[in-house]
Amino acid sequence: MSGLTHPSGPLADHHRDTDRERAEALGAAEEGARHESDEAALHRARLQFLTWERQADDIASPEHQARLALLRERAGAAIHPTAYIAAEAAIFTTRLDLGEQSWIAGHALVRGEVTLGAHCTVNPYATLSGKVSCGDGVRIASHASLVGFNHGYDDPDVPIYKQAHETRGITIEDDVWIGANAVVVDGVRIGRGAVIAAGAVVSKDVPPLAIVGGVPAKVLRFRGRGRQDGVREQLRTLSARAAAQHQAILRRNMDNGEYLSRENHGENRMSIRHLCDAIEIATGFGGTPEGLDRDAAVTRLQAVQEPVTGLFPDPWQRPLPGAELRRDGLALYNVLAVGYALEVLGARPLHPVSAVELPAHELCQWLESLTWRERAWAAGADVDTIGTALYFNARYFTSGTVRETLFGWLALHQDRGTGLWGSPTLEQGLLQPVNGFYRLTRGTYAQFGIAVPRPERAIDSVLLNYRQYGGFSGATYTACNLLDTIHPLLLCLGQTDHRRAEAEEVARAIIARAGERWQDEKGFPFADGQEPGLQGTEMWLSVVHLAAKLLGIEDDFAFVPKGVHRTQAVGLGL
Repeated sequence: MSGLTHPSGPLADHHRDTDRERAEALGAAEEGARHESDEAALHRARLQFLTWERQADDIASPEHQARLALLRERAGAAIHPTAYIAAEAAIFTTRLDLGEQSWIAGHALVRGEVTLGAHCTVNPYATLSGKVSCGDGVRIASHASLVGFNHGYDDPDVPIYKQAHETRGITIEDDVWIGANAVVVDGVRIGRGAVIAAGAVVSKDVPPLAIVGGVPAKVLRFRGRGRQDGVREQLRTLSARAAAQHQAILRRNMDNGEYLSRENHGENRMSIRHLCDAIEIATGFGGTPEGLDRDAAVTRLQAVQEPVTGLFPDPWQRPLPGAELRRDGLALYNVLAVGYALEVLGARPLHPVSAVELPAHELCQWLESLTWRERAWAAGADVDTIGTALYFNARYFTSGTVRETLFGWLALHQDRGTGLWGSPTLEQGLLQPVNGFYRLTRGTYAQFGIAVPRPERAIDSVLLNYRQYGGFSGATYTACNLLDTIHPLLLCLGQTDHRRAEAEEVARAIIARAGERWQDEKGFPFADGQEPGLQGTEMWLSVVHLAAKLLGIEDDFAFVPKGVHRTQAVGLGL
């Protein structure tokens, strides 16, 4: 039989061994290729969901670079060389900015105009729609939805799908974490360092460092509140010292049975205010000044009031006649000082303050004649007096429609940009209108429990003024400047959480410094470098209480102002 035959012998054995080796090598190569293919496929699959595992090689790969090139061409993308977009991400933007070391995972939907700063992450199935702008370090969890536009729906006669879209946009500041399934709607701004809890629906601005949750989302607490422990200890220490020493301080500020002032650059100028300060200090600690004859004090204070106008000219000063009393600063301030001192002693003024019960045009003339441009603080002080006089009239006597006129005038004359009344000055910036805001709102909106217009604008202005003065120092670190900062912040934060974290830092700083400024057996100086006295002590104790109240720890401080600087509204309304 003819044909090929199998070789035999040593040469045949050699050929068989070579064929086997080749087959084994080929099989190993095929197995390695299959293994490598499986590993690569697994890695690509993981990158869709575990995108933080991306490496430099993944970013530089031809596949990824081709994807980015297509996005630059079709999606208006500007992508940092270190950023990464997973293959299965759905990107349909008109503009996309993606910062350093940021990434977008697979199955995320990004559409509209979207900006993501450095170190931002968008997890699988998250949705960013419309106009969304994120700072640095923003973390967006799976299934979160940020909707930076809205359907029009105001006209019930037009189907919603036919009404125009509107876009205000969403702004997310640095270092924000948005939890799984959270929803952020159009027009919202989320402050630096905030945390949005899983499932929250955020429909209004979120203050910095706030942790919000719920539907609709509300502030649950603030990050860093653990630092309250140190503040509370400082507060308790000062509280114990002040409570133990306040009667000795009152005795120190007496001369021949009269209370005096040590704050006026060494001049011990007498004024009825100092008796009122002593009463306020003692009643703030739950008592009365040692040795005070309550009935005699009430009689003396009531005698200060001028019966015709109802104002309170100071008995130690020569008063202006008749209607001219409206230009007497002490006669106006003593409406507060004497009026509240009577109240905390369980009494009241004897006469209505008729000087403020004016026809609408006369009240408006008075208000318009005040020093709003050059000295807004003094203008605010007059409004404080008018509001307080109207409070006494409404509570103890009768009052007409003057309150309506007053609040109407204020509503029409508030600066919409600053939320304040009056003008800044070249020399002092916002200091005058900020300080005037305290006096004005104290006697009106705060006292009557009426919402302050544009509280967010006011907070912005108060904090700007605080920063411009470096938190106040030296000659500007006075009881007035800090009182006129902390009271407006506390008042406005009763209506909004706008920049609450920054306001809390101001409150902490006040409490921290208060313990350093207290002088044993003397109290507080009104300003650094002055002698401690009754005015400084009462005002600073009130400032510390207000700061503690803003932080929610006022129970750790024994002093509670019950007169001029009390915080509880009287609820008489309009």
